[in-house]
Amino acid sequence: MGIAWVFPGQGSQKLGMAAGLLELPGARQRFDQASALLGRDLLAICAGEAEGELCDLNDTRNTQPALFVVESLLVDGLRAQGRQADLVAGHSLGELVALYAAGVFDVTTGLELMRSRSSLMAAGGGGAMTAVMGFERALLEELVAANPEVVIANDNSSAQVVLSGTPEAVAQVSEALHCRRAVPLAVSGAFHSPFMAEAAEAFARQLENVPFADASVPVLSNTDPTPETRAEALKARLGQQMTTGVRWRETMAQCEAAGITTAVEIGPGAVLSGLLKRSCPGISTAQIAGPADLGL
Repeated sequence: MGIAWVFPGQGSQKLGMAAGLLELPGARQRFDQASALLGRDLLAICAGEAEGELCDLNDTRNTQPALFVVESLLVDGLRAQGRQADLVAGHSLGELVALYAAGVFDVTTGLELMRSRSSLMAAGGGGAMTAVMGFERALLEELVAANPEVVIANDNSSAQVVLSGTPEAVAQVSEALHCRRAVPLAVSGAFHSPFMAEAAEAFARQLENVPFADASVPVLSNTDPTPETRAEALKARLGQQMTTGVRWRETMAQCEAAGITTAVEIGPGAVLSGLLKRSCPGISTAQIAGPADLGL
């Protein structure tokens, strides 16, 4: 029996997601630490009570740090109970929480990396992303290969992907694909695409000076979803993440290959659990979103 901890990314946030977490040891101090680093009240932003500039939880500069704080606190709660995973993986920004859960860096480093990552990605505007569902994969790959201004940013499952690129190219491919459903995403840029190259280079330069430790459990990275524990390999993979796709379909297949029988989604919502249920019926799922799920 193998257990995987999986961490959701942007899109799983919701107002009020931090309320119950204040019961956890060190929760208020971690929110205070993140708020001091960001220069704004992250707890008020999560509660929908913030005012002034940059008060929206859905702004990526708030979403990413908020999810990191929430998910890292839940990880600490699990650790305090003596629980551990056999494998960890995170979707997009969730990969940083997975690295934290595997002991690759401490919470202060994670917060600093998340602040930098979110700011760099927010500054790389001008693009668009659209989720498409119910399509013919061969046609999708053909259309993307023929258009240099669009890529598959998130390969979430056999029936769901997210396209990223220029607004015109994303719209053209979505329309030509004749998919069951296409949903434009409320994002500020073409994330996980070559259009993030400048932001990715800046983030990679920052990573050069950040000490990483070998992971205590194997990590499946977005850019290369094969089990890895070596610090330098994990750092290199993270440095490439902004410009490469989230290979979640392959991540789920790797969980099956590794003998995972239970995947625990740590964070708000159940997006990753839903994908796993549809794609990997042999893997049971559970969610840890607050103190009640920890039995507190």
